[in-house]
Amino acid sequence: MLAVLPALVGGSFNVLSDPGGSLDSLWIYLLLILASGGCIWLLGYISQRTLAHMAQDALLWLRKDLFAHIQTLSLNFFDWQPIGELMSRVTNDIDIIELFFRAGIMQVLQSVLTIVIIFAAMLIVSPELTFVAILIVPIILFLSWLISRIAGPAYERMQSETAEMYGFAEERLAGQKVVIAYRQQNATSRFFAEISNRLNKTSTRAQFTALLSGPATGLLSNLEFIVITIVGGALVIGGKIPMGDLVSMLAYSQQFTAPLSQIFRIYNQILGAAAGATRVFAILDEQASVRDRENAPALPTIQGGVVFDHVDFSYIPGRTVLRDNDFAALPGQYFGLCGPTGAGKSTIINILTRYYDLERGQIRVDDTAIDSVQQDSLRRQIAQVLQEPFLFSDTILENLRYAREGATDEECIAASEQANADEFVQHQPKAYQTMLVDGGANISQGQRQMLTIARAMVANPHLLILDEATSNVDTRTEKLIQEGLLHLSQGKTSFVIAHRLSTIRGADQILVVNKGEIIERGAHADLMAQKGFYYNLYMSQFRGKLATVTGLTTEPGDVS
Repeated sequence: MLAVLPALVGGSFNVLSDPGGSLDSLWIYLLLILASGGCIWLLGYISQRTLAHMAQDALLWLRKDLFAHIQTLSLNFFDWQPIGELMSRVTNDIDIIELFFRAGIMQVLQSVLTIVIIFAAMLIVSPELTFVAILIVPIILFLSWLISRIAGPAYERMQSETAEMYGFAEERLAGQKVVIAYRQQNATSRFFAEISNRLNKTSTRAQFTALLSGPATGLLSNLEFIVITIVGGALVIGGKIPMGDLVSMLAYSQQFTAPLSQIFRIYNQILGAAAGATRVFAILDEQASVRDRENAPALPTIQGGVVFDHVDFSYIPGRTVLRDNDFAALPGQYFGLCGPTGAGKSTIINILTRYYDLERGQIRVDDTAIDSVQQDSLRRQIAQVLQEPFLFSDTILENLRYAREGATDEECIAASEQANADEFVQHQPKAYQTMLVDGGANISQGQRQMLTIARAMVANPHLLILDEATSNVDTRTEKLIQEGLLHLSQGKTSFVIAHRLSTIRGADQILVVNKGEIIERGAHADLMAQKGFYYNLYMSQFRGKLATVTGLTTEPGDVS
């Protein structure tokens, strides 16, 4: 229809310039012009709605697919990817793409379609003037290429610096208590202002370069109109083409360059969306480093036997963290892990749950190598209670149910009672329907830990991992948590990481880890009798307390 309208206008001019033209013919052209205008409006409305639905569907797919893909990535991806950076890609980059999809993509598609149709119509009306009109296209394409070379990298830097700003803000707001405690409010504001100023300069440079394209395209469009008028006028005077064809070609030239100008007016959106899409698809291209083997079976219900067979592990190739670790735990045994900070205790747990794959050796659960079965089937039978309890912004009940889909309210409440959490939960404003906010900030550290123990009970695991679960609570709360842990660990193979060695005195076996190696192993009494590394650790913790209680000023000869 866009191509028909200028042709009808040109035809009406031919009727006017033809001495034999009739008023009836002119009326027919006018009616056809009105009908064409109505059809153009109707088709435009339909195309806008169709493209809007397509754009929103594409965005919905992209947003869901990005978040779902992030869930499939292995833990090492999150080790080097700041959360603020990820949040920027999920929110800011998607928002910029959405801005383009909401309006820009419809303009681009319509403009491209218009250019193709108008070009074909121009060829039919006047090949000579069409050749004159398309002389501008190479210049516009060169301008587009030049701007993309200059502004494209600037937009990529802008997106990267935006992510840096988001990451800085997210980290400082999460640690606001530390910021206030060390009186760093002014310094934090100053650093944020520096990042913002740098982002402002990059954004200004990127957008200024892209916005130059609009005036340049407008100038070229006017130049084309003038050239067609001069050349077409000469052809009309020479009798080569009728006046109506020149009028049609002038209208076509405006329709031909208008879409190009329209594309350049939103060129900053296009470059921004391209930069955002590059960052989003970089995440979508990431692959999980820990993968199930093809057709790997599910791990059957386990008894809880665990064997480490000459295990070596590195987070970074060439920098070994664990060296030749060997041990065997029987079903139902209680294993304690201790050693200096950074010795490798948590790493042993991370590879037992197969968050990472081994460099050498093998880990078996009930004589089944954990890398030969589906990861989910392994982790479904393991529960963890970590040093820093993490709860979601949801009801207490839903936080407990998070451990096992389909767990009933009664099962969750029973687990809470066993974990000694029910009493404080009942005192909350809405009991188990109380909303937790900001990771459980509206309850105490000890209460959060008791809920994580209850959550682990709901999981009904066969293997249990406790990582310094009582290190950040007072003595009274620690007693309640220890009682809950006792209920939780009954009949389960348990691995307990401890800095407070008193918490693992009753372990069936204690593994002493130092510099990535198990250097001592045995029950508490046996290790104390050896007077080795464990003995020194134990005595360093309790020497002061023993001296206060007994009045001894020299190191006791033996404490068991």
